[in-house]
Amino acid sequence: MRSALFVPGDSEKKLAKGLQSDSDALFIDLEDSVSLDNKKTAREVTAAFLKDAVPLASRPQLYVRINAFDVDMFDQDLGAVVPFAPDGIVLPKAEHGKDVTRLDALLRVHEVRSDIEDGSTKIIAIITETAIGTLNAGTYHRSSKRLGAVTWGAEDLSADIGAIRRRNDDGSYRDVFRFARVQTLLGAVAAGVEPLDTVYPDFKDETGFRKECMEAMYDGFTGKMAIHPAQVPIINEVFTPSKQEIERAQAIVDAFDAAGNPGVLAVNGEMLDRPHLRKAEKLLARV
Repeated sequence: MRSALFVPGDSEKKLAKGLQSDSDALFIDLEDSVSLDNKKTAREVTAAFLKDAVPLASRPQLYVRINAFDVDMFDQDLGAVVPFAPDGIVLPKAEHGKDVTRLDALLRVHEVRSDIEDGSTKIIAIITETAIGTLNAGTYHRSSKRLGAVTWGAEDLSADIGAIRRRNDDGSYRDVFRFARVQTLLGAVAAGVEPLDTVYPDFKDETGFRKECMEAMYDGFTGKMAIHPAQVPIINEVFTPSKQEIERAQAIVDAFDAAGNPGVLAVNGEMLDRPHLRKAEKLLARV
């Protein structure tokens, strides 16, 4: 997954527009972008949208961000949307791998009730929106086979810790948020799932957004979330490996295979070892 576009679950217009965005996934939101008074409407609109969705091959993946476990609405959210078989659920404010395990169990119950194949509803967790969640970013290994990715959020974390500013004057994150970002990346790799970078709120700042996408890609993130359709093409461009990168990775894999998988060998005059092979395999897996 390269791009994931957040869309408010109570807006039929924005949901329809999201389908035309070329995003790899839509994160249909029942949480922060929906007012308390509009939660019921959002569930109804989202359920109808899922019910009318065309087959997956012709549309983005459809994930629903439910309300967090710390409010008494998450089970209502699941009961409203799981019967219409979303591709997955986004769990906000996850504080430990046990939260994903708990969601796995809840999904199993709702899948049985809806006659949906067990395990078919995937999970993406937002794991650094609280201080304790950030410190527990390494606990998601083996939390659930449903878990496909983790990501992070600066806005809720700033509220939790009382931070006045998230970024420095040059646009870079302040240290505590850089720490949360690194924790997310390492936690994802440790759990064997995709690391997705967080949103960039200023959708009119194309230069700053592209720079942040490039930095995330260089660091090892495989995709990024978007808050506006205009951000999707940039995300897809940056996180799609180039032809040259694909060819080089394939050459490395082929060379190791032809040589009987040695510890080190030369490819086009460059000495490469097993870590280079693993990086090449990861890139090809993304493709």
